[in-house]
Amino acid sequence: MHKVEPAKALDGEHYRDSLPNVNEKGKRLWIFAKKPKGNLYFYRTLFAWFLYIVFFTSPFLKMNGHQMLLFNVLERKFIIFGMPFWPQDLNLFALLMLTFILFIIVFTVLFGRVWCGWACPQTIFMEMLFRKIEYLIEGDYNQQKKLAEQDWDTEKIAKKTTKHVIFYLISFLIANTFLAYTIGVHNLKLLVTDGLMAHLGKLSALLLFSTIFYFVFAFLREIVCVIICPYGRLQGLMLDQSSIVVAYNYIRGEPRGKAHKQENTAIKGDCIDCKLCVNVCPTGIDIRNGTQLECTNCTACVDACDEVMLKIDKPKRLIGFNSKNGIDKGEGFKFSLRNVGYSVVLIILFTVLVFLVASRKKVETTLNRTAGMLYQTQANGNISNLYNIEFVNKTFDSIPIELELVIPKGKIVLVDHDNIIIPNDELEKTSFFIEVEPKSIESNRNEVIINVKSKGVFIEQVKSNFLAPVN
Repeated sequence: MHKVEPAKALDGEHYRDSLPNVNEKGKRLWIFAKKPKGNLYFYRTLFAWFLYIVFFTSPFLKMNGHQMLLFNVLERKFIIFGMPFWPQDLNLFALLMLTFILFIIVFTVLFGRVWCGWACPQTIFMEMLFRKIEYLIEGDYNQQKKLAEQDWDTEKIAKKTTKHVIFYLISFLIANTFLAYTIGVHNLKLLVTDGLMAHLGKLSALLLFSTIFYFVFAFLREIVCVIICPYGRLQGLMLDQSSIVVAYNYIRGEPRGKAHKQENTAIKGDCIDCKLCVNVCPTGIDIRNGTQLECTNCTACVDACDEVMLKIDKPKRLIGFNSKNGIDKGEGFKFSLRNVGYSVVLIILFTVLVFLVASRKKVETTLNRTAGMLYQTQANGNISNLYNIEFVNKTFDSIPIELELVIPKGKIVLVDHDNIIIPNDELEKTSFFIEVEPKSIESNRNEVIINVKSKGVFIEQVKSNFLAPVN
């Protein structure tokens, strides 16, 4: 991680040896963040509301008559934008995850932790919802400090109880939506229509996730970003001196100090050491010390500093989106060789992913000769082998299936069905015999090739082997 070196950090960067929310004895220091305001905060709020709408409505939207997004891990059933995926599509999921991880790396290399401050669910809910409720009930950071220090009187009990009850209700709503994504809206509705006691497993999961979300937003808060989330710690490996991050322009701001009209301001920097950038920070850091893993790039400090700069008639963006090279050398954004390499690999992975999804078969077939079974000799003298075949219908339509025996010369005799129809979005298993005349057999192990068709249209080809005696 590159380190900026403002005047106050020249005597040693001791701030890197400790966390802003922990004292010298290891006890947690509760962070009371000043309520932010400004243009960027307004845009973040609008974007947060957009994400809320997407999150809370997506499970209830339908495509092709089915839930648009479903990630049912227990039943191994996934639907993404109306397209069903099965465990047989594990290669697609692996490629999708790899592409997503590389996208995060490329995005971080170029723009720092903008994801954390503007799109991460932890930040979106904590800063744009739960903390706003906290401001509404307990007041700004000074009032919150005063409330925390006062005795448990009627006022404190009422405010704290109201806040935590609302926090849990919102967590309960988030948990319901989360389960709608994982078990499906239909199964979630059964909790209401059948009664809670009829689905104790689902009820337990709902209460468990509600409690977890409540604990995260009511107590863990910035600890998730500072300690638990691995992405924050990995950013040091991703950033370079050209990465765009929220940074303090120490060349312009130093030496800092209080502004007085009678002083010679020509030798002073623009920073008046008001500490508003520290007061509004939800993780409690001083951005003027340099890039730190606790910084989520939420831009609250940018708005606070811009407001001060306007009041003292100085240019805005003393704190803003910048890079180390941009501050030191005045360089604009440049693509490095590493950035180009990451981007090329990302484009290739994304292209391959799109191709595989577009060319994905609508039916996945698995053919196996029945284990433990030898060949059989039929009454007509023909030799037969028993096979198990499994079909996965990856569409929302029922699909009739025809099996065409290519090699060897013989016939297919279905065991349980006169015909095969795979229900929509389901798995179908059946068995059949392959009968071959002895004169067509040349060895004790013969290749079997079967074409799988639907209404005469070729879908795929499967292979196995045929055991037989050799005359």
